[in-house]
Amino acid sequence: MQDSVQSENLEEIAKEVRKSIVKMTFEAKSGHPGGSLSATEILTYLYFRELNIDPANPNWPDRDRFVLSKGHATPALYSVLSMRGFFDSSLLQGFRKISSLLQGHVVNHVPGVDITAGSLGQGLSNAVGLALAARIDKKNYRVFAMIGDGESDEGSIWEAALSAAHLKLSNLIVFLDRNMIQLDGFTEEILTLGDLEAKLRSFGWRATTIDGHSFAEIRKAIEWAKDADRPTMIVARTVKGKGVKFMENNPEYHGKPAPNEEKLNEALRDIEGM
Repeated sequence: MQDSVQSENLEEIAKEVRKSIVKMTFEAKSGHPGGSLSATEILTYLYFRELNIDPANPNWPDRDRFVLSKGHATPALYSVLSMRGFFDSSLLQGFRKISSLLQGHVVNHVPGVDITAGSLGQGLSNAVGLALAARIDKKNYRVFAMIGDGESDEGSIWEAALSAAHLKLSNLIVFLDRNMIQLDGFTEEILTLGDLEAKLRSFGWRATTIDGHSFAEIRKAIEWAKDADRPTMIVARTVKGKGVKFMENNPEYHGKPAPNEEKLNEALRDIEGM
């Protein structure tokens, strides 16, 4: 029941999503711009090209599911959901404010959100459960998920990965946002993750590595995943803070918005010039 959005320009949508991210976090004086900016192209492609969804009927039983395991990247997800028509854009102004529908971590009372996320490392297990439910219920929907490289330190990620491979969940496609930065600094200084693609293959997954800011590579990877006989992991190499020069590859902006109006305007100029 996916409505047609094929005429939309993905690059322009992504640019508007980025502007929304920096505005929302600036207005809230809190939030996570860095990992939201790194995830922008993937979320834009999924919601405007790939997911079989109906914004007018968010709980449609046969819809594709999406799990944002790195649940603090709500500035990106909320912006995409709003632009896709799940709720009015005026709600974005209340981001992280008391009594707002749109809180800092994703919750499933927001239209278009399938799974609540909080503590990292749990979303992949939820995605495995949703994918298994489709099989049990004899449904054809697919389950997409996004996990972070920082949360890949968690043992629960690898337990879920083992389970998904054992169950041969071919309807599960996962993006790993490999932006190389987590809360406390650079991932390889905190806990080396090594060759993630090779690790996932050893766990029984299909796996590939792409440029997570290239719509062409995102599309190609998803098409490759569609004929799988097992779960697929797409390791997406991205830039934390992508599009805002003072945020790019800067751990300081994992959970810190633009500090003042001058920096906000600088960020918006950077994005407009992309």
